[in-house]
Amino acid sequence: MATKKNTKKSATRLGYTTDHAASGLDHKFPAIECWPNQFPGYEVEIDIPEFTSVCPKTGLPDFGTIWIRYEPKNDCFELKSLKEYINEYRNLGIFQENVVNRILEDVVKATRPVWCEVRGEFRPRGGLGTTVVAHWPRRK
Repeated sequence: MATKKNTKKSATRLGYTTDHAASGLDHKFPAIECWPNQFPGYEVEIDIPEFTSVCPKTGLPDFGTIWIRYEPKNDCFELKSLKEYINEYRNLGIFQENVVNRILEDVVKATRPVWCEVRGEFRPRGGLGTTVVAHWPRRK
């Protein structure tokens, strides 16, 4: 009789599991507050040069810079609440790709912009740096 694999715990050759891959995605973050936009047709770019999170497998810190670019529609970010939101990542185990995509999802949910781009440039670890870029509306 064939046994059913537990896909939640099944590991790849390097020991990464689906639990590692989903780590941090269900974390409850503080709300990103907004204020009413007064002007149409302009772009906002926010840089976060001291971003930190933690690799969910190794527990090692990840350092990088996050850029959030968007065209406001009805709302703009309140920067203090954005800072509190970003600080939640400091001790959170989450992959770099998931960081960028989670920030994009939460930013879009909060502001409903015309468009948005989140870019993460993560410092090298073991000689490899990573850049992740996510867009909204999502490309097909």
